Amino acid sequence: MPVRVLILILAVATTLIIGGCRDRAYDGEQVAPGDKLVIRFSHVTAENSPKGLAAQRFADLIRYRSQNQVEVQVFADSVLYQDGEEIEALRVGKVEMIAPATSKLAGLVPEWQVIDLPYLFSSVDQLHRFLDSPHGADLYSRLEEYGVKPLAFWDNGFKQLTSRSRPLIQPSDGAGLRFRVMINNQVLVSQFSLLGAEPVPLLFSEVSGALEEAKVDGQENTLSNIYSKRLYTHQPYITISDHGYLGYVVLANAEFWESLPGEVRELLEITLAEVTLWEHREASRMNAEDLVSLAGESGIQIHYQTAEERAQWFEKLAPSYSLLKHQIGAELVDAVVAAAAEGGGGLPGFR
Repeated sequence: MPVRVLILILAVATTLIIGGCRDRAYDGEQVAPGDKLVIRFSHVTAENSPKGLAAQRFADLIRYRSQNQVEVQVFADSVLYQDGEEIEALRVGKVEMIAPATSKLAGLVPEWQVIDLPYLFSSVDQLHRFLDSPHGADLYSRLEEYGVKPLAFWDNGFKQLTSRSRPLIQPSDGAGLRFRVMINNQVLVSQFSLLGAEPVPLLFSEVSGALEEAKVDGQENTLSNIYSKRLYTHQPYITISDHGYLGYVVLANAEFWESLPGEVRELLEITLAEVTLWEHREASRMNAEDLVSLAGESGIQIHYQTAEERAQWFEKLAPSYSLLKHQIGAELVDAVVAAAAEGGGGLPGFR
């Protein structure tokens, strides 16, 4: 069953089965007196990012509803594990939950790179519909082959471009610049190479320092990440391009998840479903508000891509579709393109 469909079903169950769950705590009968079940939830973004806020909300609700019998300990901002470490840490049981970006799942399942194809989706709903499809279900199931359990999909938002040295208006404006890209993702590397730029894979925890020290000239990220991590202090030029999407798959260690008592697992699932719906709304709100905040910052120049400019950028980046087909096969790439087209996504002339 697609993860988002399961979320909606569980959200309904929250209302129909347990009703006022905030006021009715889990009875803890399957946890021995004096014992506490501890779940370590590690992630790499700031505490005040959409993911950080959702993880803490999940932890707070679980603590309340379980009467402190179940404790989700949230470790934000790469304090435990960084991008290149957290997935392996989950697989070997050093933590019980993580929420990596889809881009970083390519190290396990290269097919997840389809989410990073440029100018593919024009709305979050189009992405969600694809993930709800049989092809999306297949992406989730491929993760389970590596001992991890997909639980939910959390939004962040569309990515924008930033630069230290000049505005990024025409595709040629990226030529000769060094751009940070996420690790383990050849689609992202290919995109900046196609611009004539030098892609530099870096961990998220390294981005701020690399920008401050001018080790890279630019980067791509969501508005909430740009604002919460203050990346704009070293990147005065921002282009609102919506050229790619950044979201997260909430994962659990599969062996740990299956070992949980059924009542505990149900509590976690229902609460996570509720938090996921809240997180989707919160991510949208935060990105909109952070754009306003960035526009009010002194020295920041924001350029909004026109339809004509988007077409020019897409034409330059389009070969990345063929490159991914060569890597993972054409079927999935064609399927995600068709799914976006059904929802009105993508650019005219590409279909």
